[in-house]
Amino acid sequence: MRKLAVILAVLAVGILFVQFISLTPSVEEDNRFAQRVNLALRRTAHHLLVEKGDSTSRIAPVQQLNATTFLVRLERPFEYDRLPALLQQSLNLHEISKDYDVAVLDCSNGELQLGYNFLDFRDKNEVPCVGRMQEGGCYNLQVSFKNVTDTSSSKNAQWWTWPLGVLLLGGALLLWQKTEKPVVEQAELSVKKPEESVILGQISFNIANQSVEIAGEVYTLTYREAKLLNLFVRHPNQLLERDFILKSVWEDEGIIVGRSVDVFVSRLRKLLQPDPGLRIVAVHGVGYRLEVVPA
Repeated sequence: MRKLAVILAVLAVGILFVQFISLTPSVEEDNRFAQRVNLALRRTAHHLLVEKGDSTSRIAPVQQLNATTFLVRLERPFEYDRLPALLQQSLNLHEISKDYDVAVLDCSNGELQLGYNFLDFRDKNEVPCVGRMQEGGCYNLQVSFKNVTDTSSSKNAQWWTWPLGVLLLGGALLLWQKTEKPVVEQAELSVKKPEESVILGQISFNIANQSVEIAGEVYTLTYREAKLLNLFVRHPNQLLERDFILKSVWEDEGIIVGRSVDVFVSRLRKLLQPDPGLRIVAVHGVGYRLEVVPA
């Protein structure tokens, strides 16, 4: 059961992690895209100026207005008819395939002077306003890309993975809780919280003080001796398997040594010798039994 709970938990965490990663934008990827757009726009601006006979004017740095909008300033008029082909060549050169809109804005007031959508050039091989005269002055060439990596469709297609992940995680938790308590292989053979003392035969076992009074003598036990004796006196005349004894007395140590049972049983046997009605008997290959002989 616990193994199944772990498997379900791993599956749930994996599903939720993949969903989280798929919806988390990659900063590194965004930076690479911005760099490629910067180079493409600078190349376009360069060729527009060169075709007007200007090979010396400085091209202003490309501005990134937001994640998808970029702008380059051209201080002189340019051949608008050449813009669509040059821009598309530059974008292709830098492997940029996103959809985009182009706007030519007046530097002084930001008004739209010319513009087109990439489909005008790609599908029709023509763009609006071609052939119109361009007045002298400064222009901002602005390119706005469509966010083709929009995850809305993938969200809709994979909406069910979120509740599936949560459901698997919940199922794993329930299975884990059900198996949290160890299975008692021997019916109710467990060390329960004892009363203050237990009298068996001629011995009086004070569990709280970890002491035994026998034949008028009081002996102080170690912590393990007290746990082992408590286990025996709670189950007189019952065969206790070796594994059960180990788990009940030594499991909290983390490391269980099988030889410990024999050593501590030997100590208790010597302790109980003054009482002929009590003896710990070994059942070969199985475990031990505390035999109580009626007086």
